[in-house]
Amino acid sequence: MSESAAVLTNEDLSLTSPAQAKMAELVGQVEEKIEGIRVYATPGGCSGINFGMTFTDQLNDNDAVLACEGFNVIVDDGTMQYLKGVEIDFVDNGDGGATFVFNNLQPMGGGCGTCGSSQGGGCS
Repeated sequence: MSESAAVLTNEDLSLTSPAQAKMAELVGQVEEKIEGIRVYATPGGCSGINFGMTFTDQLNDNDAVLACEGFNVIVDDGTMQYLKGVEIDFVDNGDGGATFVFNNLQPMGGGCGTCGSSQGGGCS
């Protein structure tokens, strides 16, 4: 891991036990050498921001790292401004719709109230 990467604490970004277990399981299935799971933000969605996750083998100068058991969560400083205080959860309702959920997102203006919440909700 790069010495220049900032260290995140659970006050910055946290993962529930189900989210940690699922991420550790997914990382265990990757055959290549990776640095961790990158959480990123892209424009769009009713809140103005969509979040995604991908495996990464790179650690950049503007990245911060949350060390978890068996893997790292990597967030660049541009994305971190939207994730401050967020909790990532993994929800499996048993209907094949298992997903990661971002709780405690800060409102970005606009939006339709239910996007990004645990209730889901559509935007029309």
